[in-house]
Amino acid sequence: MSNDSPNTPSVHHSSLGQTVSYAGQYDPGRLFAIPRAENRAKLQRHAAMPMFGVDVWNAYELSWLDTQGKPAVAIAEIRVPAESTHLIESKSLKLYLNGFMQSRFESAEAVTALIRSDLSAAAGDAVKVRVQGLDEASAVFEPLRGECIDGLPLEVERYEHPSSEMLRCDRHHQVREVLLSHLLKSNCPVTGQPDWASVQIDYAGPALDRSALLRYLIAYREHAEFHEHCVEQIYCDLWQLLEPTHLAVYARYTRRGGIDINPFRASHAALQPLNARQLRQ
Repeated sequence: MSNDSPNTPSVHHSSLGQTVSYAGQYDPGRLFAIPRAENRAKLQRHAAMPMFGVDVWNAYELSWLDTQGKPAVAIAEIRVPAESTHLIESKSLKLYLNGFMQSRFESAEAVTALIRSDLSAAAGDAVKVRVQGLDEASAVFEPLRGECIDGLPLEVERYEHPSSEMLRCDRHHQVREVLLSHLLKSNCPVTGQPDWASVQIDYAGPALDRSALLRYLIAYREHAEFHEHCVEQIYCDLWQLLEPTHLAVYARYTRRGGIDINPFRASHAALQPLNARQLRQ
């Protein structure tokens, strides 16, 4: 099923999967927004399923000129609410941000306000943006907490078409635990490029069969989908199986094109993820 709506240009007819020039002038038309609704319609969801969250983006290659023509460099943290109507395709964001590099601005605050306005318009909801110079930015390095299941001995034959039918649980054994895997990998549906991630699953409910969970996560290896859609499928498949009292799924993807994307989905709106860089980021 296409991610395109009748009023949205087809992602396959855009510049995203093609060779493009990196124009150095500001151009909000570079942004390409993709409706979330059509992908969510494919997920096995029911009305009572709560799903909140945020997509945390880190852009490490942001630069512009001051009013005297002197370059400035910075890092941007971008938080797109999961409730927004659209996600923003990552290559289009890179092209958009590169447009700042030969454009002049009075201050970092002016750059921040412009990015916030443009991204909020594209996403269909209020996007939070924080721009920090390298002298004020401080990266937080903290491994995802949880028990890693990657060392489990198991035979694997399935590397695509992940399905909730692959998951198992013990309904007689209730737990509250946090599981972790570094084996999540999918492919960009536009370019075919690999997307690598670590994923954390924090839940309270029937105990997951860890071998089945690991096989399920490995089945994303040749799956072509956007980061955000993969995390939402994992969340919905786990919710359908467990009907838990608490669930949070957080994926930290490695950067591509100077940007990393880290989708977080949870059963409670108050939960917010820490934006801590991982070893591969």
